[in-house]
Amino acid sequence: MSAPNAGTAGATRVCPHCRETILDSAQACPACHHRLRYGGPAGDLAPAPAALTPLRVEGSFRNPADSGAWEYSMVLTIRNERGEEIARRLVGVGAIRPDEQRTFTLSVEMNPADGKRTRH
Repeated sequence: MSAPNAGTAGATRVCPHCRETILDSAQACPACHHRLRYGGPAGDLAPAPAALTPLRVEGSFRNPADSGAWEYSMVLTIRNERGEEIARRLVGVGAIRPDEQRTFTLSVEMNPADGKRTRH
């Protein structure tokens, strides 16, 4: 899979705040929530277009009080329409001690690709 050129749908760049790879079209970083694009002559914040959230899954688990500590790894995998893996990331690791709880949320935000993006 080749990387799209800047200004085209799917083009990426690095967030200057958290160094995550994000979409070139992002007005705010989805990882650290810092604003990246400003509009207007006075530098006012440009309103972010409303994102669709076609997928949101949330789940939690509690480690029973009478058990020992357990370790976990959160892995995210993205596959294309043919079932081929196109991305796999270890999102986080940790431990959960007796009587502790963890909640995990996965959401996918989508915005229409705008061919009018400028190159940065």
